[in-house]
Amino acid sequence: MPAPRFSEPLVAAIAEAEELVTAAPHIESEADLLEGLQYLAGCVAACEHMVFDYERDHPMLLSGTGPFTKMGLDNPDTLYFGCRVQPDRDYLVTGVRGTTTDLSFQLLGGEYTDDNVPASQAAFDDRELEIAADGSFHWQVRPTNPGQLVIREVFGDWSQRRGTLAIQRLDTAGTAPPPLTRAAIEKRYSTTGKQLVNRIKTWLQFPQWFYLDIPVNTMVPPRLTPGGLATQYSSVGHFDLRPDQALIITLPVTDAPYLGFQLGSMWYISLDYINHQTSLNSAQAQADPDGKVRIVVADQNPGVTNWVETLGHRRGFLQFRWQRVSRQLTETDGPTVELVDLDAVPAALPHFEHNKISEEDWRTRIALRQVQIAARMLG
Repeated sequence: MPAPRFSEPLVAAIAEAEELVTAAPHIESEADLLEGLQYLAGCVAACEHMVFDYERDHPMLLSGTGPFTKMGLDNPDTLYFGCRVQPDRDYLVTGVRGTTTDLSFQLLGGEYTDDNVPASQAAFDDRELEIAADGSFHWQVRPTNPGQLVIREVFGDWSQRRGTLAIQRLDTAGTAPPPLTRAAIEKRYSTTGKQLVNRIKTWLQFPQWFYLDIPVNTMVPPRLTPGGLATQYSSVGHFDLRPDQALIITLPVTDAPYLGFQLGSMWYISLDYINHQTSLNSAQAQADPDGKVRIVVADQNPGVTNWVETLGHRRGFLQFRWQRVSRQLTETDGPTVELVDLDAVPAALPHFEHNKISEEDWRTRIALRQVQIAARMLG
């Protein structure tokens, strides 16, 4: 009888995760299924990276969420970094501040699961750090419970320059992890599989808690984001649109340093924001002369600069985020939503002539997105 293969637990977990994906209740078309299978592949890659490239006593900041490893309605404007931390150990985070709009730190007391949102032990942005004239900073922390550190770097303007980040566990700095053992490799394959299944289950469940009870084609007033982010408000909703319909979303020009809007699919992940305009932030969106920003969410092109593309998705999620706020946001800061027929969009936009964009200029906008994301990933 052949000996068990090291990869057997992971292979079995991939099969289980694929069953979860293919049985997802929101699948209505071949496109929905294929998107789910692409999402699954990214989750496999992310979980392998986060487990096999992780050393418990020699941590590094790794990214398990990005353009090709999506989860948790990932923000197109954000780079995500993190690592697990152990209690009663001293960790030193160092870096050099880039020119990005926001840099935030969060210490979570556990993992997201399909029945738990972990408590936040600490959450703050870089305004609470002492940053030197050369942009360098450090933060030392000693967790009291096992958890994970999450760092988010947010681009308001996609031409901004990212900073640098590193972490050390001070009692092991300058030492090396032990050589690999068979037991360690076996555990990593098994752990990767468990994390993969948990990741799929968690983010299929998450929208049930925070989105799908909201009336369709509406958005809630700004509220502190669930999960403990210190200076972030959000407004969420979900859409259900025919190809000949559109949502016109209106909100005032913000005084918050960062405001971002995005669409998500029913897999609770961002849509393709590299090759399509499926998101806008305050640096990218066109403001009208009356101090309002009007976004048109639609499948078909209405010919306006602030068109946000649904990419053939009948259903999906709507999300605004405000960050680095200095005051409490109220309903007047938030969006209003109007459902219209697509051919009624020009009449529904009070500054339609100001909003119009040519096909050539639209293509230029998309080309700029492609170049800026490529530069960000290499930064």
